[in-house]
Amino acid sequence: MNVKVGSADGGVDVSQVIAAIDWVVQHKNDNGMNIRVLNLSYGTNSTQDSGSDPLSYAAEQAWKAGIVVVAAAGNTGYQTGAGAPGLADPAYNPYVLAVGGYDTMGTASTSDDTVGAYSASGTGCWGCRHPDLVSAGSHLQGLRVPNSYIDATYPQAALGDRYFRGSGTSEAAAITSGAVALILQKYPTLSPDGVKNLLRKNALRPSYSSSWTSTSTGSGELSLPRIATASPNWSYAQWWLTPSTGTGSLEAARGSDHLTADGVTLTGEQDIFGQPFNSSAMAAAEATASSWNGGVWNGSTWTGSTWSGSTWSGSTWSGSSWSGSSWSGHSWSGSTWSGHAWSDANWSGSSWSGSTWSGHSWSGGDWS
Repeated sequence: MNVKVGSADGGVDVSQVIAAIDWVVQHKNDNGMNIRVLNLSYGTNSTQDSGSDPLSYAAEQAWKAGIVVVAAAGNTGYQTGAGAPGLADPAYNPYVLAVGGYDTMGTASTSDDTVGAYSASGTGCWGCRHPDLVSAGSHLQGLRVPNSYIDATYPQAALGDRYFRGSGTSEAAAITSGAVALILQKYPTLSPDGVKNLLRKNALRPSYSSSWTSTSTGSGELSLPRIATASPNWSYAQWWLTPSTGTGSLEAARGSDHLTADGVTLTGEQDIFGQPFNSSAMAAAEATASSWNGGVWNGSTWTGSTWSGSTWSGSTWSGSSWSGSSWSGHSWSGSTWSGHAWSDANWSGSSWSGSTWSGHSWSGGDWS
């Protein structure tokens, strides 16, 4: 199930991601689906703690609804500064599965593996969040999106007409989400806490490299061969964790990641449509899985309200059913998600997979 909220250049607002997570929670069993894993190759440098952050809270509610939330730890930039959370938001939520990235160095052997220079880690301070584990995240081949921002900006990373190579914790999170799907195929009743425990308990921790520390790699390297012969702990639960409240600031959750449209920047306690965002009221609705009312979220119509056959009725996430007024006073109904208004130079955003699309992991030698 692809719930697309980002534009062609990677721009997306926190409110869109929260709405998407909530939608998945409420519709995870619709139309014969059984959504058990949610991949979030996304993160912001939120300026507040995970216990109050609205995005962190949404991810935590998905976890408690039986969905294994796999979140990218973030790329370089999240681990610095006194009191820094260590990881990107929502990976810094203690419940979810936070994934960093490592480099195989182009060999099948694990003896020369090294932590990716892009991979965010904790600072070693008390209470800092570290990755739970790391997965292959360097030089990975994926599908190319012709004429997208990154495709046009880094044509040298294209592999023919169909594929593209990239590095980052976004890639590592996707690899891990696939591993989680395999685990749940074998153990369909295993809880998210049980899946996390199985992954961490059976991670591979090389002892030969100084880059493999608990602050950078958590339990170690994802190891499906070990998991294939291991037995899960069916009663494992993260009972010691303090539940979050979600009553913090939406603006603080954005960190430094902001969208602009027609020269107007989206800031403050308002969502993508300019609707006031009451974090306490939203958290209460999310706790009961009722933040969506048909196709309405936070007072605006975002999508259709029912399943019709094998597709979502209305125009889905990419159609013209997104209505109302944006923060800059212009209607979305005139230019849909797939139109030029979302993909041209008027949009800017930098929240996908760490520092920015043009940050260290893309402009350096990591992807080549």
